[in-house]
Amino acid sequence: MVKLQDSFAAALLEPEAPLPPAVSRGGSPAVQRRFDIYRNNVTSSLIEALKASFPIVCRLVGDDFFKAAATLYIRQEPPRSPLLFRYGGSFADFLESFPPAGSVPYLSDVARLEWAWLQAYHAEDQASLPLQSLADVPQESLPEVRFALHPSLSLLRSRWPVVSLWAAVRDQKDNPGIDMTQGEEAAVLRPGNDVSVQLLPPGGHDFLSALADGRSLAEAAALGSQATSDFDLAHHLQGLFTLGTVVAIIAPDQG
Repeated sequence: MVKLQDSFAAALLEPEAPLPPAVSRGGSPAVQRRFDIYRNNVTSSLIEALKASFPIVCRLVGDDFFKAAATLYIRQEPPRSPLLFRYGGSFADFLESFPPAGSVPYLSDVARLEWAWLQAYHAEDQASLPLQSLADVPQESLPEVRFALHPSLSLLRSRWPVVSLWAAVRDQKDNPGIDMTQGEEAAVLRPGNDVSVQLLPPGGHDFLSALADGRSLAEAAALGSQATSDFDLAHHLQGLFTLGTVVAIIAPDQG
């Protein structure tokens, strides 16, 4: 049965593949036509699913380019889950190595940002803590405090202005005046009903990454300071809570 399913699935995603043996018995031309229609519908549905997950990528390159890229991706990386919103996790990596996309070098990072947005949208709901929660931590223990961060959080670092590009295309700005030499870092999360794509200040990515890895506040601040000489811990700490990033404060004796 598994072998039959594998051969059927492979034939669905490869237009030049022969009919699976279980389908081709009898050799009727009508069977071939019906299977071709079904195969085309499956591929079209997967392309539409990818367009729904990566609308900004599609707008950047146009429908024809996107369809060609998506078709090849579908053949190389067929779905492994019946939930189509989970399909496309490796699409950004595919675009990065897709030769025709070489003229749009930031395309893969835009795809990574869109995938982070989608994962945040479908992530588990969890209540965020306000900044006032830190008042319960003794001052002498603050450097060793650790934070549990929101399950929807993703971090992205790009050598391109990926957040600005994403926002400009989303908002259909004709002349956004984006400096393409300026890389950007982003935090993507959904602490409430809406997904937030937040452009991080210098040091923010290193600071948040360290906290996400379970580092103490002092260790995370040190890494943020290494990234930029004007790292302001108070500013980043306030932003951490304002964004709704923190869901639990872990005291030193709980670590």
